[in-house]
Amino acid sequence: MDKKFSKDIQSLINAYELLVKGIDTKAKESEDRAYGGVIRAGKGMLVESLAKSLIEIAWKELGRNPAKLSLRKETVKIPIKKEYIERVKSPEVKKFIKDHIKDFYYPLRTDVHVHVDGKFKIAMECKAYTENAMLKRILVDFTLFKQVFPDLAFVLFQLESQLGGDYSTANHIKYGSPSTHTLLSYFDIDLNIITVLEGERKVDKPIHKPEYYKSLREESLLAVLEVFKNLLK
Repeated sequence: MDKKFSKDIQSLINAYELLVKGIDTKAKESEDRAYGGVIRAGKGMLVESLAKSLIEIAWKELGRNPAKLSLRKETVKIPIKKEYIERVKSPEVKKFIKDHIKDFYYPLRTDVHVHVDGKFKIAMECKAYTENAMLKRILVDFTLFKQVFPDLAFVLFQLESQLGGDYSTANHIKYGSPSTHTLLSYFDIDLNIITVLEGERKVDKPIHKPEYYKSLREESLLAVLEVFKNLLK
């Protein structure tokens, strides 16, 4: 890796360390928000910022024009399915829907939208952690996106994993977990699951507590960069 990019990676590690170690202090000092709310907000912003920064670094490593990459997040209108309208039994309701068809859509967006040359290329959900109950909702959202953008790439980017299996290991090949694979089998989504911290998440061992702090390793971020570079090509 180029020294410049190595410096970028180290900057992310430094920012992670500063933010995670400072979240608990900030939460305790906050007077206008509940402790848990501050913790969730702090981690949420951290994960999304980390994902965006890694996308930008990957793009630079590919030697591509910065002007052709956009992370602007826009709400996508998922249109009502015509087949559904035909299944509506009430003639009055069916006519009403057809007469107001432009109003029948579902507004949808995810945490990070990656556009290349104006084309929506990657949809990314960012989580401090993910469990399978949360994964169900993510897969539904991504399935809706795919109705409008069939070639879209999908990423679940998480600090820690609570999906079971080996998603939280540094293994090059991850075999996953029975529950996660079973859920994935019901959705036509090729999901890239990225976990940046090693070790399964433990509810009673939050990483913002000094005694449970987990280091962000350079090797982990370099592996993420390779995934992002492949998706951006």
